[in-house]
Amino acid sequence: MRRELHRLGLRFYIDRAPVAGLRRRADVVFPRRKVAVYVDGCFWHRCPEHATDPKNNAQWWADKLAGNVARDRDTDAQLSSAGWTVVRIWEHEATPLAAEKVLRALGR
Repeated sequence: MRRELHRLGLRFYIDRAPVAGLRRRADVVFPRRKVAVYVDGCFWHRCPEHATDPKNNAQWWADKLAGNVARDRDTDAQLSSAGWTVVRIWEHEATPLAAEKVLRALGR
Protein backbone atom coordinates (compact mmCIF):
# COMPACT_ATOMS: atom_id res chain seq x y z
CA MET A 1 0.00 0.00 0.00
CA ARG A 2 2.82 2.44 0.77
CA ARG A 3 4.23 1.92 -2.70
CA GLU A 4 0.84 2.72 -4.22
CA LEU A 5 0.45 5.87 -2.11
CA HIS A 6 3.92 7.00 -3.13
CA ARG A 7 3.14 6.27 -6.78
CA LEU A 8 0.09 8.52 -6.45
CA GLY A 9 2.39 11.36 -5.42
CA LEU A 10 1.67 11.27 -1.69
CA ARG A 11 4.44 11.81 0.83
CA PHE A 12 4.11 10.56 4.38
CA TYR A 13 5.86 9.27 7.47
CA ILE A 14 5.91 5.60 8.42
CA ASP A 15 5.77 3.97 11.86
CA ARG A 16 5.22 7.22 13.73
CA ALA A 17 3.16 8.31 16.72
CA PRO A 18 0.61 10.80 15.38
CA VAL A 19 0.22 12.65 18.69
CA ALA A 20 3.00 13.35 21.17
CA GLY A 21 2.40 11.48 24.40
CA LEU A 22 0.23 8.80 22.78
CA ARG A 23 2.36 5.66 22.85
CA ARG A 24 0.74 4.15 19.77
CA ARG A 25 2.33 4.32 16.37
CA ALA A 26 0.48 4.49 13.08
CA ASP A 27 1.71 2.66 10.00
CA VAL A 28 1.38 5.73 7.75
CA VAL A 29 1.01 9.32 8.99
CA PHE A 30 0.12 12.51 7.15
CA PRO A 31 0.80 15.06 9.94
CA ARG A 32 -0.22 18.20 8.04
CA ARG A 33 -3.56 16.68 7.11
CA LYS A 34 -3.91 14.94 10.48
CA VAL A 35 -4.58 11.53 8.96
CA ALA A 36 -3.29 8.34 10.59
CA VAL A 37 -3.47 5.03 8.72
CA TYR A 38 -3.35 1.64 10.42
CA VAL A 39 -3.02 -1.62 8.49
CA ASP A 40 -4.48 -4.23 10.82
CA GLY A 41 -3.67 -7.91 10.67
CA CYS A 42 -6.69 -10.19 10.51
CA PHE A 43 -5.60 -12.42 13.40
CA TRP A 44 -4.28 -9.76 15.80
CA HIS A 45 -7.13 -7.29 15.33
CA ARG A 46 -10.02 -9.76 14.94
CA CYS A 47 -11.10 -9.25 11.33
CA PRO A 48 -14.81 -10.09 11.06
CA GLU A 49 -14.11 -12.19 7.95
CA HIS A 50 -10.87 -14.01 8.82
CA ALA A 51 -10.43 -14.05 12.60
CA THR A 52 -9.63 -17.43 14.08
CA ASP A 53 -9.70 -18.63 17.67
CA PRO A 54 -6.65 -20.55 18.85
CA LYS A 55 -7.47 -23.86 20.52
CA ASN A 56 -4.49 -23.98 22.90
CA ASN A 57 -4.65 -21.59 25.82
CA ALA A 58 -7.96 -20.33 24.44
CA GLN A 59 -8.93 -17.99 27.28
CA TRP A 60 -5.55 -16.26 27.32
CA TRP A 61 -5.76 -15.66 23.57
CA ALA A 62 -9.36 -14.47 23.79
CA ASP A 63 -8.35 -11.91 26.43
CA LYS A 64 -5.25 -10.85 24.51
CA LEU A 65 -7.09 -10.34 21.21
CA ALA A 66 -10.02 -8.57 22.89
CA GLY A 67 -7.48 -6.25 24.50
CA ASN A 68 -5.99 -5.47 21.09
CA VAL A 69 -9.41 -4.53 19.72
CA ALA A 70 -10.19 -2.40 22.79
CA ARG A 71 -6.86 -0.61 22.39
CA ASP A 72 -7.65 0.02 18.70
CA ARG A 73 -10.99 1.61 19.62
CA ASP A 74 -9.33 3.70 22.34
CA THR A 75 -6.66 4.85 19.86
CA ASP A 76 -9.38 5.83 17.38
CA ALA A 77 -11.22 7.81 20.06
CA GLN A 78 -8.12 9.59 21.33
CA LEU A 79 -6.95 10.57 17.86
CA SER A 80 -10.44 11.69 16.84
CA SER A 81 -10.72 13.88 19.92
CA ALA A 82 -7.33 15.41 18.99
CA GLY A 83 -8.71 16.29 15.54
CA TRP A 84 -7.21 13.42 13.57
CA THR A 85 -8.86 11.21 10.97
CA VAL A 86 -8.14 7.51 11.48
CA VAL A 87 -8.16 5.10 8.55
CA ARG A 88 -8.26 1.38 9.36
CA ILE A 89 -7.34 -1.04 6.59
CA TRP A 90 -7.40 -4.83 6.86
CA GLU A 91 -4.32 -6.66 5.63
CA HIS A 92 -6.43 -8.60 3.12
CA GLU A 93 -7.88 -5.51 1.40
CA ALA A 94 -6.82 -4.94 -2.18
CA THR A 95 -4.14 -2.28 -2.50
CA PRO A 96 -6.09 0.00 -4.87
CA LEU A 97 -9.10 -0.03 -2.52
CA ALA A 98 -6.90 0.66 0.49
CA ALA A 99 -5.24 3.58 -1.31
CA GLU A 100 -8.70 4.91 -2.24
CA LYS A 101 -9.70 4.93 1.44
CA VAL A 102 -6.61 6.99 2.24
CA LEU A 103 -7.27 9.39 -0.64
CA ARG A 104 -10.83 9.96 0.59
CA ALA A 105 -9.58 10.69 4.09
CA LEU A 106 -7.13 13.20 2.63
CA GLY A 107 -9.95 14.84 0.73
CA ARG A 108 -8.64 13.98 -2.72
